[in-house]
Amino acid sequence: MQATLVDIPFNEPPLSLLDTRNRQRLAESVDLRYFETLAQPLTPGAVGDAVYIIYKGEVVELASETPLPDAAELKQAAHEGRDAWASLRIGHYSQGDLFGALTLLNGECRTRFVCEQETLCYQVPAALFHQLCAESPDFGNFFQHSLRDKARLLAAYRDTRLGTSHDQTDFMLARVMDCMRPPLVMAANRSIDEGVRALEAARADSLIIEVEGRYGVVTRTDLLNALVLEGLASTHRLAPLGSFSLVAVTAEDYLFQALVQMTRHRVARVVVQESLASDSPVVGVIELTDVLGFFSNRSQLVSLEIERASDMEALALASARLPELVRALVLQGVHLRHAMALLSALNGRLVERTFVMTVAEVRRESCCLMLMGSEGRAEQLLKTDQDNGLILADGDQWPECEAVMESFSAALARLGYPPCPGNVMVSNPDWVATESRWRGKIARWCAGRDGEALMNLAIVFDARASGGNGELVESLRSHLVRHVNHDELLLSNFARAALRFSTPLTLFGSLRTPRHGIDIKKGGIFPIVHGVRTIALERGVMATNTFSRLDALVADGSIEARDSEDLTESLSLFAELRLRQQLRHLDEASMTSGSSGIQADASHRSDSRAREVDEGSANLIITQSLSSLERDLLRDALSRVKDFKQRLTHRYHLEY
Repeated sequence: MQATLVDIPFNEPPLSLLDTRNRQRLAESVDLRYFETLAQPLTPGAVGDAVYIIYKGEVVELASETPLPDAAELKQAAHEGRDAWASLRIGHYSQGDLFGALTLLNGECRTRFVCEQETLCYQVPAALFHQLCAESPDFGNFFQHSLRDKARLLAAYRDTRLGTSHDQTDFMLARVMDCMRPPLVMAANRSIDEGVRALEAARADSLIIEVEGRYGVVTRTDLLNALVLEGLASTHRLAPLGSFSLVAVTAEDYLFQALVQMTRHRVARVVVQESLASDSPVVGVIELTDVLGFFSNRSQLVSLEIERASDMEALALASARLPELVRALVLQGVHLRHAMALLSALNGRLVERTFVMTVAEVRRESCCLMLMGSEGRAEQLLKTDQDNGLILADGDQWPECEAVMESFSAALARLGYPPCPGNVMVSNPDWVATESRWRGKIARWCAGRDGEALMNLAIVFDARASGGNGELVESLRSHLVRHVNHDELLLSNFARAALRFSTPLTLFGSLRTPRHGIDIKKGGIFPIVHGVRTIALERGVMATNTFSRLDALVADGSIEARDSEDLTESLSLFAELRLRQQLRHLDEASMTSGSSGIQADASHRSDSRAREVDEGSANLIITQSLSSLERDLLRDALSRVKDFKQRLTHRYHLEY
């Protein structure tokens, strides 16, 4: 019985990698083959004469020595609502999945394939399969792909399935060079009058000057303030007006990275340099208006709304649009690492703007707000609980501090950041202290070494500044590193938490398939985040983001580049699967709650639903609902986690 093009899943990898002619050859050459329950299409040692594509039914892959349940055991397990194969599976294949390829490529079957129910398969002759591999190298190479390669294939498949347009992928692919304007360079000894005329002639908003090998920016606003507010003569030199603390990108950077930098540093322009070295020549300038113009009619304009907000009501409306932005980035196929960077910058600005609206300027100069947890690591997508603390400069007297911090926490809750269940937040006096008291806390945590103390050390090590004097946070984190990174016993106790949760794989390396799903946060995300955090603490790496820590540890020689690449792809996959689950729950909550209500209440409703999702089942991934490629990727990624935990065990002597 011949198949048609409609019957075979040519839109999914690896069959999507075949060209039109070879798809037609395959469709014309396959036959349907029937297998009864417990039949074994492939057994250990078999050479194999075909590859199978499942049309209907279920097939499990088992280790060669695995004893098989009989039909009565299968029936009894089904009656009791349990999986008779749960501890036995290496792989699981269902409609549209392909199996048997490695048998042909390796020369013999090394495992056992068993039909757990009546199964119909398309049978691809071995000779044809080898011809397809030879004529379509991408198809042949698929079966040997690395985790990173398979992740790219999955992204490409999703783009095709979702109908991602060229305009949508512009956001992901556009480079700074696509949008930058040439720099207007002037000698530093030229006059304000000459600078104004040059800006008018070039229709530019800024110019570049050089003083003793350092590049600086003079903006149109700088010139206006010099003439009107400071009363300087039009003949005054440009040199004293320049800002030499440049925020820079390179022409090869992605355009959205320039937007992240502008948002994070609260600037309206960045310079483009040949490299990020301080003395590298300036080759261009990119203005916020250029970036927003390039991304016109896209939800990235949320950043502009945040900056323009003049009160908490306006800030709440901008905040309510963040879930929309998250969804847009997912649909556009933006890599999770890049999406996290952008959304972290926006969340950071929301929190910082709230801090500015709540805390008087005179107080902000002698304190610093710390963001901690996933916000500190810049790894959150949907809004998370408030994890924050406050450092006060020694000697600062602020009697109203407790009341102001209560107001600040209440304002964040209004924006959709719920209170921390562990009360790690500035409304708790335990997380507000002077520099000296914070250092005393760190000394006590290091001495205590109990679970809570170690958790607190992790929380502070992940902290980053978001409002106030940022040097206070960096000084405190440096103090923490000096106390910890040479204490081998403390590091060993610190690392042990990475082994706290089991990896959701069976003894034979296949995915566990509980009906309620596997907890991807405990089984996948946390071991990577905490393990990398431990090595970073040991090596004194001051980056807070897990991806940035991995990059620094590769440069340091503490982690192999290939291992870092695998952990990066694994963490991205886990975060994406978790995010898609969260968005599905948000959609379900929206359908349940209906569309009624006034706009002013939108932020509260949206973020209440997000909070419910984040605290509950959004961490649970139903593996049976994933595609074959997604299950394959998830299994590979969890295997990398298991290997990483083993390396942590040896590195920190956790076997004792």
